[in-house]
Amino acid sequence: MNDDINMPNEEESEAYLEKFGSEEETSEDAPVADIRMASLGGMYKSWFLDYASYVILERAVPHINDGLKPVQRRILHAMRRMDDGRYNKVANIIGFTMQFHPHGDASIGDALVQLGQKNLLIDMQGNWGNVATGDGAAAPRYIEARLTKFAQEVVFNPKTTLWKMSYDGRNKEPITLPVKFPLLLAQGVEGIAVGLASKILPHNFNELVDASIRHLEGKDFELFPDFPSGGMADVSRYNDGLRGGAVKVRARIIKEDTRTLNITDLPFGKNTSTLIETIIKANEKGKIKIKKIDDNTAEKVEILIHLPPGVSTDKTIDALYAFTDCEVSISPNSCLIENNTPKFMPVSQILRQNTDHTVHLLTRELEIRRDELDESWHFASLERIFIENKIYQKIENCETMEAIIQTIDHGLKPFTAKLRREVTRDDIIKLTEIKIKRISRFDAHKADEYIASLEEEMEQIIYNLEHIIPYTINYYKHIKKTYGKNYPRQTELRSFENIEASKVVIKNEKLYVNYNEGFMGTSLRRDEYICDCSDIDDIILFYKDGRYLITKVSDKAFIGKGVIHVSVFKKSDKRTIYNAVYRDGKSGAVYVKRFAVTGITRDREYDITKGTKDSDVLYFSVNPNGEAEVLKITLKPKARMRNMIFDFDMAELAIKGRASIGNILTKHAVQKVSLRKKGGSTLGGRRIWFDKDVLRLNSDSRGDYLGEFQADDLILVITKNGHFYHTGFDLTNHYDDNIFIIEKFNVDKVWSVAYFDADHKYFYVKRFQLEHSTKLQSFIGENSKSYPVQVTTVDYPRLEVKFGGEDKEREKIIVEVDEFIGVKSFKARGKRLTTYQISKINELEPIITKPEPIEPEKPGEDENEDKKDNDQMSLF
Repeated sequence: MNDDINMPNEEESEAYLEKFGSEEETSEDAPVADIRMASLGGMYKSWFLDYASYVILERAVPHINDGLKPVQRRILHAMRRMDDGRYNKVANIIGFTMQFHPHGDASIGDALVQLGQKNLLIDMQGNWGNVATGDGAAAPRYIEARLTKFAQEVVFNPKTTLWKMSYDGRNKEPITLPVKFPLLLAQGVEGIAVGLASKILPHNFNELVDASIRHLEGKDFELFPDFPSGGMADVSRYNDGLRGGAVKVRARIIKEDTRTLNITDLPFGKNTSTLIETIIKANEKGKIKIKKIDDNTAEKVEILIHLPPGVSTDKTIDALYAFTDCEVSISPNSCLIENNTPKFMPVSQILRQNTDHTVHLLTRELEIRRDELDESWHFASLERIFIENKIYQKIENCETMEAIIQTIDHGLKPFTAKLRREVTRDDIIKLTEIKIKRISRFDAHKADEYIASLEEEMEQIIYNLEHIIPYTINYYKHIKKTYGKNYPRQTELRSFENIEASKVVIKNEKLYVNYNEGFMGTSLRRDEYICDCSDIDDIILFYKDGRYLITKVSDKAFIGKGVIHVSVFKKSDKRTIYNAVYRDGKSGAVYVKRFAVTGITRDREYDITKGTKDSDVLYFSVNPNGEAEVLKITLKPKARMRNMIFDFDMAELAIKGRASIGNILTKHAVQKVSLRKKGGSTLGGRRIWFDKDVLRLNSDSRGDYLGEFQADDLILVITKNGHFYHTGFDLTNHYDDNIFIIEKFNVDKVWSVAYFDADHKYFYVKRFQLEHSTKLQSFIGENSKSYPVQVTTVDYPRLEVKFGGEDKEREKIIVEVDEFIGVKSFKARGKRLTTYQISKINELEPIITKPEPIEPEKPGEDENEDKKDNDQMSLF
């Protein structure tokens, strides 16, 4: 028999037989056993609920009070028991924790490593793995750990801890640890139980402290996640951490140059290996186009993505967010244990309850300390009375302990009015334990000072108890001052624009059409080539009878005959204008129309015409920028008709919706419509806005209006550190968050700048015009410690200079910049303001302003208008 098999003992056997049936003899004369059947369904229901409750309460979901799962709580308790200030082998910690945790060493080791990698409660030594690369920790025998000072101060206090017996009854373990900090929100947690899951995202240490203080002050607060991996997050749908919310998290991608991208921060929950895998897969599928990837991650994340020539860095960044794990969506689910029951609770409520629990714990600590001081004061007073009044001499003739106690009690009675409570038998026994050496060296003055110090501390504690909220606020401020500098915010909170995958995907397919047989697809390589496309594009088709539809690109699809136009459809494109001339029915009037198709239902047929049977499209053109041509209309010969040929300018026709029927071109029969002359755009320039929240350009009137842009126009960007560069107005452009000025570039604009030159240690002023440059250039020199103080484009700027340091007594001066220095190159150093120490430079309102240009008189204006213009001129 295998010795590892545990056989049931006699008591277990009897219990089993009592539950499931009685034991019967097997002799022939023995009666047949009365076997009682048990319902398997009932047993499963009972046992499954027990198991589910155990997993929820004892393994996967954290408790609201200390924010810890049971295994984490037992690890910290074990480390506290082992703590002597030195590092302990993780293997030893795991073994010690097994006294309290009824599961294997692997689960304890994994939980300990995860707890250590959060960098809050455990001070680590050795190779604990790398969260960024996904590398695991070394074996437990090779790494060491101890509690951080923060954990020792905030997490533990045996006097306020509630205890229970461990699983085997040999030890005591905490029910919850007395954590005086919103640890659950600081660390975050993820756990999967039976039919239940919990996912609470980590938050910033200092923001949690500030929110706790605001709650204590009765003020509102907001909390948003802060991930240790950094990156950027859009928390507009955070939903206070409850189910149904979502947080978009992005990697931080920097443009090193025109062919290299650098990923410096990872999305939460991802590592370099998994991220690179998704990038490679997207490249293999043709979604993005990259040359190679270099993973240089060590202490900091650095993934270099090299692009082939001609590939846009801005579009590649968008494509990385659209098709790889450079952008992930995280769904929080704030579930925790409260009063032995799982509950869903918003993070703001969790913080309120954690803060209120901290107030309760601090109150208990003060009350315990007050009681301890009261006991110390009581015994110190008894000791002074006992020694000063030489009561100890009266027990010399006592022969029994009872007689000694009665004698001392009788000697103390005249002084009990000075005490705060009655003298107990234990108090007298403690007096008898005072050594003769202490009595002989008793100093009444020192005893009075000691009692006075006790009374002073007690008064302070009573004051703190009466003002527990300000006391708790000071406690939180102390925590922030002591430890907050180690936990700056890692994740930048930003609003993300929605990236349309079809706009950033690489065109990895070629579209072909067989007009004769009526087929379209990417596999028809022998047929007519139309354009490049991607496998997620939509295709718009126009037919000779006026029908049009949008369909998904595919390898091969039947589209029918009579197709007159095929192209990739761009949703919400208001600049692509379709010009059409069609006949209504077999012999109806001829109509002309201009329209845009911004969005329609896929695979549903629409009609350019009125829908009359036998309608025919006589002319059709596609104009990417709203061009309007001149058409030559030839009518069919007819009796008494003189003008059979005439021109029609499409620019005279307004652009309307796709459902409009258009204007009547002629009611006569048309023989032919042909192009007379190509025209220009009728849409004008493109109006561009800059949205500061998402740092992107748009044409939807969101953010600051930059102007109307023609094909050759540029955007000027000036950064906060004195650099500038130019870009086009492509809506896919990416901009950094250090923008100081962004505007439409005007080559004639004169810039006036006051700046500190770090090379010469003086303040300078310069005036210049900026030159076109797509590269980042500096207008304050190459020293990174130089910085701009004032930047203005007014024509006659004035600066107020205030002195400081040794020269602070000097009178401030006013500098007329246009008289002080002329316009030079942006590379020139400029002119030094003064050799004295400057404390501040302010820009003043200009006294002289540039006159507004006066429009010339228009012919036909009346005398009153002329007089009005003359009055304006004389006033100026």
